[in-house]
Amino acid sequence: MASSSASRASNYDVFLSFRGEDTRHSIVSHLYAALASRGIATFKDDKRLELGDHISEELHRAIEGSDFVVVVLSENYPTSRWCLMELQMIMKLQVEGRIGVFPVFYRVDPSDVRHQQGSFDLEGYERDPQMADKVPKWREALKMIADLSGVASGQWYVCFLKET
Repeated sequence: MASSSASRASNYDVFLSFRGEDTRHSIVSHLYAALASRGIATFKDDKRLELGDHISEELHRAIEGSDFVVVVLSENYPTSRWCLMELQMIMKLQVEGRIGVFPVFYRVDPSDVRHQQGSFDLEGYERDPQMADKVPKWREALKMIADLSGVASGQWYVCFLKET
């Protein structure tokens, strides 16, 4: 599954994108363990890196150096501008055909993501003068990922834990 492209700074089969406070000790830890047990090289960021306004170079390289990204969309995912910036980058790379993207809707309805309602309502960011210009791209990225085939939290284990 891993790419042998010399242009990649990292070499991961899967990059996990998630909001740690909702998912790190539940679905993400189980998903990571399932992938690792099958020899799938997986990047899971365990550090709290939300220090600046840009995705760190380490994360940028890890995303670009991955074949697939699994985005775990949870209730608090959109409360992190960091997650939204990461999602924007992921969806840009997906449109360019550089990575595959698979959404997991963890305890959220895909239509809430698509229509940006409930916790996915970005109006608070629009009222922030420092964030308002970023919101249209975040909205586009959320709609794009909601339009992809994925799984709801009740079925996620079928895709990743099922023996083949």
